[in-house]
Amino acid sequence: MPLVSIVARLQERPVATALEVGSVLLCCLLFVVTFVLLLNEPPTGRSGAQRPWLAIVVVGTVFVVFWTALVPLYERVVGFD
Repeated sequence: MPLVSIVARLQERPVATALEVGSVLLCCLLFVVTFVLLLNEPPTGRSGAQRPWLAIVVVGTVFVVFWTALVPLYERVVGFD
C-alpha cells in the first residue's frame, strides 16, 4: 500500500487517527514509566512511595474504561460501524 493512500485514509478520519495514535503513545509511555519505576523503586508499603504507582494505575484504568465503555457507547449512540 503506497504511503499516499495510507495518509489519505488517515485524513478521512482525523479524530479516530488521533485517538489511536494517542493510545499507542500512551501505552508505550505507561510501559516505559513502569519499567523505570521498577528499576529505580519497587513498590513498597510506604505511602509516599506509592504515588507514582497510583498514577500508573489511575491512568491505565482511565485508558481501559475509555476504550471498553465510552467508545462503544459513543459508537452506539452516534451509529458508526
